[in-house]
Amino acid sequence: PELTSLYKEAEIIVVNDGSEDNTLDVCNNFNVKVITHPYSKGNGAAIKSGARAATGDSLVFMDADGQHTPADIKILQEEFEKGYDMVVASRSFNANASMLRGVANAFYNKFASWITEHKIHDLTSGFRIVDATKFREFLFLLPNGFSYPTSITMAFFRSGYSVQYTPLNVKLREGNSHIKPVKDGLRFFLIIFKVGAFYSPLKVFFPFSMAFFVTGIVYYIYTYLSYARFTNMSMLLFITSALVFLIGLIAEQITTLLYSKSIK
Repeated sequence: PELTSLYKEAEIIVVNDGSEDNTLDVCNNFNVKVITHPYSKGNGAAIKSGARAATGDSLVFMDADGQHTPADIKILQEEFEKGYDMVVASRSFNANASMLRGVANAFYNKFASWITEHKIHDLTSGFRIVDATKFREFLFLLPNGFSYPTSITMAFFRSGYSVQYTPLNVKLREGNSHIKPVKDGLRFFLIIFKVGAFYSPLKVFFPFSMAFFVTGIVYYIYTYLSYARFTNMSMLLFITSALVFLIGLIAEQITTLLYSKSIK
């Protein structure tokens, strides 16, 4: 109701991702466009469906969990009109649903900031405004499930597009979260490395390569001083170090090709 009241001229799209509640009944009472998936495909798939259907020059994404205030879209739009390609609403640490998620998001932000060499205030925020043409360049990169905000943010930084973060207050989400601490905690951990390896593979592979190399050097010094010989273990560590580095180098080339494809 608030969206349709504040933005009467806007194209409002609701993606109904196979929900079994009264989403369609609510939407029928308002002048919005509804896209319905026959079954739940995931948050990322819903975002991609909405982006393909939208006709505007800019896209605003907002989760339907009641955390964000529709009036804040104007704040994002004002920043966007200053020349940015994407403006993201950043939440405070205390705004997270739990201490565990707060710590996880803080770690996400630090890791992504190190990878991109840009300060990232809220890597997983789903409330943002973005240039529609530039966003569609990366649809093929976005996962169907968790976490499209992470992927699109890293893609924009990788391509040299301008990204701005704007602090906004959020409310407590409505309904229950689908996140399971243990199962999704492991998944988030894997996504961190997946995103890092996809954005800048050598930044992830090189530290591991150096760790194997340094361990090989230390072990060789130890065996040389103790037994005056070069052992098979030292050789294995040196070979592993070289292989990890070469894999990272190949991954870097593949990543470059993928990004060059997206901007053709």
